[in-house]
Order: sequence, then C-alpha cells, then structure tokens
Amino acid sequence: MARLDVNRSRELEVFVRSVELGGFSAAARALGMTPSAVSKLVARLEARLGARLLNRSTRNLQLTPEGCVFYERGVRVLAELDETERDAALGATPRGRLRVHANVPLGRHYLLPLVPAFLDAHPDITLDIVLTDQVVDLLEQRTDVAIRSGPLKDSQLVARKLGDAGMVIVGAPAYLARHGTPGTPADLRAHNRLGFGFARAVNGWPLLEGGRRIDVPVEGNALVSDGETLRQLAVAGVGLARVAAFQVRDDVAAGRLVVLLDAFNPGDTEPVNALYLGQGGHLPARVRALLDFLVQRLQIE
Repeated sequence: MARLDVNRSRELEVFVRSVELGGFSAAARALGMTPSAVSKLVARLEARLGARLLNRSTRNLQLTPEGCVFYERGVRVLAELDETERDAALGATPRGRLRVHANVPLGRHYLLPLVPAFLDAHPDITLDIVLTDQVVDLLEQRTDVAIRSGPLKDSQLVARKLGDAGMVIVGAPAYLARHGTPGTPADLRAHNRLGFGFARAVNGWPLLEGGRRIDVPVEGNALVSDGETLRQLAVAGVGLARVAAFQVRDDVAAGRLVVLLDAFNPGDTEPVNALYLGQGGHLPARVRALLDFLVQRLQIE
C-alpha cells in the first residue's frame, strides 16, 4: 500500500513536465519551484520505484526504457485526473475530444452512420475517428475507444460486447465465369485467394470437410491493408475473398458477389467489441457516453 505522505500525483506531474520541457530548470519555472527541488523530487521518485527513469547530462534529459513507459502512462493518468476533476465540477457532462479507432468495414457500415445521432446527443464532444484494420496500441495512439473484431489478446483492455459477425467466402460472377465455381473446399486450391498483408489471429479460411474442420491457406496475387479494399477487389473479379457477411450483404443482394461453399461454412463468427483502457474505475464521461451509445444502437450480425 502506498505511503500516505508520498504525493504521487505531484511527483508524476513534476516528472512529466520535466520531460516535456526538456529539463529541470524549465520545469521549475513552469511549476513555481527551484531546479534543485525538482531534481530532488525526481530522484526521490526513482528511489521509491527502484528504477532509473532519466539519464541526465548538462544539456538535456533522456528517458530510459523504464522512463518511456512511465512517462507514457503518466501522461494518461494526469489527463484522466484532469478529466475527473472537470467532470465532478461540471456534473459529469460528456465533453472534450474523443478518439476512436475502428476497422474499416465496421467503421463504414456501422460507426459512421451513427455519428450524426451521437453528436446531436452530445454536442460538447469532438470525435476524432481513425479507420484502420491494423491493431493499434491504445495507449501509444492516445485512443479512447477501439472497435475491433476477432479474439481478444490484450489483458490490459476492457471489452464491451457489440455483437458477432458471421463470415462468408464470396466471388464475383465474372471471376467465376473465367475460373469456375468451387464445389468443395479442395477446389479452392485452384483459385486466387485474396488476403491481408498483415498477420491475423486466423490466417487461413476455416471450413468443414468430412465432419472435421480444415484451414485453407490464403494464397493469392494480392494482399491488402483493410477489409473494404478486399471487398472491392472481389467485386472487381480479381479473386475470392473471405469477409464479414454484413460487409457484402448489399453486393450479394445486387448480384455483384456470390456466396460460395455455404454448405461447408463452419458457422464461425468473429466477436465485435468496443475496447478501452481501465479496469472498472472512473471512465471519462465522454468515453462512457460513447460506450453506452454503441451498446444501445449497434446491431451487428
């Protein structure tokens, strides 16, 4: 348990300001302290942690690897503390900048259509939306909420379930006319199987054959960075693709794509979650507002 006579928030503030301003003297001027007081406080912090956070020279400060981690998390802790105080003073009104990451298909099909209603309900929030299929580090990217599909790995993140996305294999009629329609999983090996240019939790296409699951490897002449690009290449007849069913529902209805090997589909789904940092404690009002809104309004299937 922390000693009561240690002002940890003050230590953290002095350390962060020293890093941001590039030295103890500048931090001292900004905080109304003496350089020696700043230096002693940072040294006391290092002694308490049992780790060197800064390498000092006559001209500048350089973060150690441990210092880098402590600084990044410290910045977020101080921001959360400021937010907590503002919320308490303002009756927890959701306000401020809210950064959201979502993969491209989920962003375009589900998140973006809800933006007008969310901003109408919360006029004091500014959304900063980034659509990417790359998995980002929430802390490093200063992200409040990430909407992801697939299995969860990072135990530091808290998840709120938004639904489950079924998967299908599809191809364009023009492609099938040129290369034939696969009737069994084994037939896929003769086809151009489009995939992603980055590692995924499941890199193959799972199918059922003879009552057992098999994984058909992805081997094609095009790799992409996001699911929307994958869909567009499939529609253009470049090859076959395995994508979320919601992503191609309109294309299938319009005849631009055909669902293939549905009898061999194992019925697997990818869970869709809203992820955020923090275990059960205070959440900024703006983050809680978005999470509650998504849980109420999103119907992913």
